[in-house]
Amino acid sequence: MTQYLPPNLLKLFEPRPPLQYLPPPRPLPHERKNRRFGLLSEYVDKLEDPANRPPRPKVETKQERLERKKREKMEMAAYKVEQNIALWDPNTNPEATSDAYRTLFVSRLNYDTTEAKLRREFESYGSIKKITMVHDKITGRPRGYAFIEYKREKDMHEAYKRADGKRIDGRRILVDVERGRTSKGWLPRRLGGGLGGRKERDK
Repeated sequence: MTQYLPPNLLKLFEPRPPLQYLPPPRPLPHERKNRRFGLLSEYVDKLEDPANRPPRPKVETKQERLERKKREKMEMAAYKVEQNIALWDPNTNPEATSDAYRTLFVSRLNYDTTEAKLRREFESYGSIKKITMVHDKITGRPRGYAFIEYKREKDMHEAYKRADGKRIDGRRILVDVERGRTSKGWLPRRLGGGLGGRKERDK
């Protein structure tokens, strides 16, 4: 049947030529003779000297990472406080009054307390020249304290003695003299200063 096929199709049915035998490049493992297996002691001098070995990199654990971030945060906060202490000058405060020795510091105020309410409460001790309500520079909300400047120094001392602990709008206030411009080395509480409760303990 195949004799009737054309030559080009007969080529498809021709057997392939046999593979050429090539000897192996080296004896197979089972054909080797006098096989020798060396010991590790022969390679000790080629190993790395432990004295010259670089230290292994230390992997930081989760607890160590949290402690490091906490420590860095505290150091950054202390650095900012030091910067603010170096730049702080009570005489350049825009909220400062004209005379520090006639100025009364009032804190722990209710955020809803108005200047008119504060004036009514403190005018009983003497004539008031100026009231400065302190507000947040970003949000504009009251910060809960104010400065009251009296026309006479003795009126300020009278208010300092009698108004401390007075209840205004449901909150007991704390009064003090202005120490920023009258006490040397005084720092506000935000810079690590303040009375620290000594005024209340001294009573």
